[in-house]
Amino acid sequence: MSAQATPTMEELDIEEGGVKETPMHQPGFSQADPALLYPPPLSPDPLSPLTHLGTLLTGHDAPRTAGGWERRVDLGFQGCQSLGTTREPEREAHADQSVVILHAKVAQKSYGNEKRFFCPPPCVFISGHGWRVSQDHLKADGYGDSVYRLYGYMCLDSASQSQADTFKLVFDEQPNSRQMFACAKSLFISDQDKRKHFCLLLRLFLGNRQEVGSFHSRMIKVISKPSQKRQSMKNADLCISSCSRVALFNRLRSQTVSTRYLSVDRGTFIASARQWTAFTITMVEDQRADHGGFVLSEGFICYGCVVQLVCTESGVALPPMVIRKVNKQHAMLDVDEPVSQLHKCCFQFRDDPHAFLCLSNDAIIRYQAPPTARDPSRVVLNDGSCWTIIGVETVEFTFNQGLACIQTPVSPFPVITGLEVNGGGHVGMLEIHGENLSPHLKAWFGNIEAETMFKSPRSLLCVVPDVSVFSDGWRGLRRVISVPLSLLRLDGLIYRTSFSFSYTPELQLPPFPRAMAAGGGRGEGGADGSPEGDVLLETIHQEFTRANFHLFMQS
Repeated sequence: MSAQATPTMEELDIEEGGVKETPMHQPGFSQADPALLYPPPLSPDPLSPLTHLGTLLTGHDAPRTAGGWERRVDLGFQGCQSLGTTREPEREAHADQSVVILHAKVAQKSYGNEKRFFCPPPCVFISGHGWRVSQDHLKADGYGDSVYRLYGYMCLDSASQSQADTFKLVFDEQPNSRQMFACAKSLFISDQDKRKHFCLLLRLFLGNRQEVGSFHSRMIKVISKPSQKRQSMKNADLCISSCSRVALFNRLRSQTVSTRYLSVDRGTFIASARQWTAFTITMVEDQRADHGGFVLSEGFICYGCVVQLVCTESGVALPPMVIRKVNKQHAMLDVDEPVSQLHKCCFQFRDDPHAFLCLSNDAIIRYQAPPTARDPSRVVLNDGSCWTIIGVETVEFTFNQGLACIQTPVSPFPVITGLEVNGGGHVGMLEIHGENLSPHLKAWFGNIEAETMFKSPRSLLCVVPDVSVFSDGWRGLRRVISVPLSLLRLDGLIYRTSFSFSYTPELQLPPFPRAMAAGGGRGEGGADGSPEGDVLLETIHQEFTRANFHLFMQS
């Protein structure tokens, strides 16, 4: 038996209507040739290594579907459909609700009266048909239209935060998408805050001020300014690693209003003033592969390496390019140090050493840099070819309220960080490690409730259900069976997780040697060689284990 995280994606639904993006234009790019506009990339194709994320190393990011950030494991487990009764976690998966917070890994501190707003700004995505289901029920109960409109507040997780430091989020539906979107554009951390790390706090409400819940981001590191020194392993948290997520933005003459983010819209790379996209940056091992046969590798990304940028939402990708350090608007061709947070960089096309990834207004183009005979190790760039790179984090909360707890906050939201299996064979124990765990939670394997014991807010212990409840022919089982792992609150609220539990067949000795070892004449089975005796021994073994479990609970 084993436990593993197996996130999957499904298309979601959300209410219709919304606003369209109206990107601002950025002047001052007369050097770029409009005829060199970069063509729209192809849609994800399993045969194309440029757009297919399946070629990434196992365990790393996969692209989101067009429907949103849904990464919940598939609940349509076929082995459970004809066995037992349909219980709570088998509630329709299409009624799930998801909240995704997308934010940078580091934040630059503000000094004095200045306000260095977080760049890129933290974003919140709301998806899942469960929001519409909840709204329909509130509407049927006679509430007005304003009651089921969603809004929120985002701030730093500090008790000293005032109302002026809180940003109100107004959600708009994204064009050509079934998810809601909002971003906190004016958040900052002042020099009065002495913390080296902090979290963002998101609170969601309905129109009648009914709280949906509170959600925390991942930890964000505070820096005073981008480091210009060569990074070492001591500052590994400031380095950009292969197969991690990054964001890229361009800021003309250090003006905040001129900030443009590299983004993807309908399969095309654009420069957006409103919304940014997370990309998986991967180091390509073979720099001379011209037919897509390159090998992806792990490790820290250094200048001079060939990298590939893949949109984590749609899966579309730019061709492999060489990442170069930028110093005073010059591409440094002889620098090989690690890429660090908030460094200025550029991307050089391999097929043309003088072509660089560039933006012009809201379009992405190839900029043809002029040759320089004075210093061959430097290339003069224009403003649109200089990008700032920063690592980003994503945290997702998926739940299913149903009807019983539609007016109850979902927080504190339990988060599973790891699983530990003890025992094996016919009976095993699973220890769930995480945060915000409570005695009111029960673990569910698929649609089967497990006996669960609360140890601490960071640990739950449960008995692994026997595999026979998931498969009729479990005795002759020769394949791995995986079931999703969920947490159920006592009032019926389901917390989805990205973890699943796998039952792996164990190798068994052939019947003849086992019979000989028993002294001859007896075949497989119990003491008398009969199937009934085998079942009896297994039942005794299971009951003995469960008795020990209950004794441990009492102690």
